[in-house]
Amino acid sequence: MLRIFNHYIPTSIVLLILVELLVLFSSVFLGVEIRYINGNPDNKLLLEPLIPKAITFAVVMSLSMTAVGLHTRNVVDDFSGMMIRIFLGFGIGTVTMVMIYYVHPDSFFGRGVFALSLLSAFFGILITRTFYQKLDNHRFFRRKILVLGTGEKASILHDMQDTAYHRGHEIVGYLRIDNNPLKVEEERVLEINTTLLDLATEHDVDEIVLAMDDRRQGFPLTGLLECKMTGIIVRDIVHFLERVTGHIELDVLHPSVMIFSSGFTRAVSPGGAKRIFDVVVSFTILILASPIMIFIIVAIWLSSYGRDPIFYRQVRIGLCDTPYQVLKFRSMRVDAEKHGAQFARKNDSRITMIGAFIRKTRIDELPQLINVLKGEMSFVGPRPERPEFVLNFQQSIPHYSLRHVVKPGITGWAQICYPYGDSVADTRNKLQYDLYYIKNYSLFLDMTILFQTLQVVLFGQGAR
Repeated sequence: MLRIFNHYIPTSIVLLILVELLVLFSSVFLGVEIRYINGNPDNKLLLEPLIPKAITFAVVMSLSMTAVGLHTRNVVDDFSGMMIRIFLGFGIGTVTMVMIYYVHPDSFFGRGVFALSLLSAFFGILITRTFYQKLDNHRFFRRKILVLGTGEKASILHDMQDTAYHRGHEIVGYLRIDNNPLKVEEERVLEINTTLLDLATEHDVDEIVLAMDDRRQGFPLTGLLECKMTGIIVRDIVHFLERVTGHIELDVLHPSVMIFSSGFTRAVSPGGAKRIFDVVVSFTILILASPIMIFIIVAIWLSSYGRDPIFYRQVRIGLCDTPYQVLKFRSMRVDAEKHGAQFARKNDSRITMIGAFIRKTRIDELPQLINVLKGEMSFVGPRPERPEFVLNFQQSIPHYSLRHVVKPGITGWAQICYPYGDSVADTRNKLQYDLYYIKNYSLFLDMTILFQTLQVVLFGQGAR
């Protein structure tokens, strides 16, 4: 697991992206060779300089594949699902490249070469993906983990050991160092016959995770120091789960972790870069989506014969618990909340025919770009909730108020990692992703969320 600009990315995915960039880059040169294999060699000179064109092609196609979820660690597809994503990615990339050629004609290398490059790239990516699925669980990409503890905290790791395995971490066993009740399988418990270092060496351990319920009982300080001095990483359970799951586990989170760990500051004091990012992205999307927005405005107006409002305004809680009015396209009947505030549910009868479409495609969220331009929201951040719900969540979910130390967003880490939630339990799970975003904020993470939001829209994930 590599940490890039504070964001944890599996090593296998980083290597996959690098290999795919090389495949995409090489496909341009292969397309040129195939196109002019029996032609005049001087024609190839007209395409010079070819390297910048190949780099542009590789970067655009790679970002397009990212946008459809091909570089996301929590997406598991069969072969047909992978093919659909590759086709969509190449479709988006082709349209983007055509737009680039229109704006900058000198970057074009001919229809024949472009078509052959796309074809070469497609089969190259398909072969790369096939090998990746075979090699992803190879020992080279997997770290062996020794867990110190056999109590409640250790049981959390025990319950998600399959998830950890598929994300490159193999738990070799659990070490009991106190007399508390055993909460893991007894056959997975290891014993120290000589020293902790000898035990770690015997099992080829790469990392030791501290998961004791009470560190005051039998904490092996000397043994851990010996292990660390030999290159074995010693990590707290909070940080281990953060790397593996992409969220911060509330069951093991304590204020001391937030005080002494890195992070939890950049998102709170982001500076001007994030505001520039918000304005540029929102203004660009607002211009590009304006034809769609005009069409939706007309459709909503006609559906009610001009009697009902087109836009929907609702009070939400923003930065520092400040209320503001969020702006959305109306997707429900005007009397949808005559019985009080409630979550939208699956097959909700309050949703109109047009509303079902715009909610599924997330078009109903587009007017919130105005909220972003006004400074009430960010483009990326925790989704804002209504005051009626916030009061209940603050009383029932620990650390829920931390969501409000940053501006709410149109999209966010929780939105691309977790499906739509209509319960306190779902809200609690989404908070864990929001805390990850707040702790590890960077513009790189914002860009990652921006590109991966497109796959949420394309595949209708989490919409109701």
